[in-house]
Amino acid sequence: MTNRTVTLPTIDHGAITLPEPTWCAGHTHHDPNSLRADLIHAGPTIQCGFLGRPLLAAEIVQSPYATTNTPRLGGRTPGVSVDLLGLTLDSTELYGLAATLDTYADQLRDLADQLAAALAESETR
Repeated sequence: MTNRTVTLPTIDHGAITLPEPTWCAGHTHHDPNSLRADLIHAGPTIQCGFLGRPLLAAEIVQSPYATTNTPRLGGRTPGVSVDLLGLTLDSTELYGLAATLDTYADQLRDLADQLAAALAESETR
């Protein structure tokens, strides 16, 4: 369980103080012109690059005041946000990408373990 809180300004509900999960990396990118429903906790981003370009990024996210509780839609239940950029590759590059994705898959499994722990933590509150 966490004892940390964060207070964030919103345009529709003023300053909101909310519990901050242990996995949250902070709110340096918070826009003070946000609505309360748009407040988001985000964990550290893990990135997968290929040929010097960002390919994938993933992070645990939660929107505690979202209007839905579906993680896929950015809901109140923590989920993992995954970003994917498209590339056109030749066969050698494709083999290299596959090797990179194997390594990234291990990181995603670690992130899934962190998400399971975060969900278990939120259930104990």
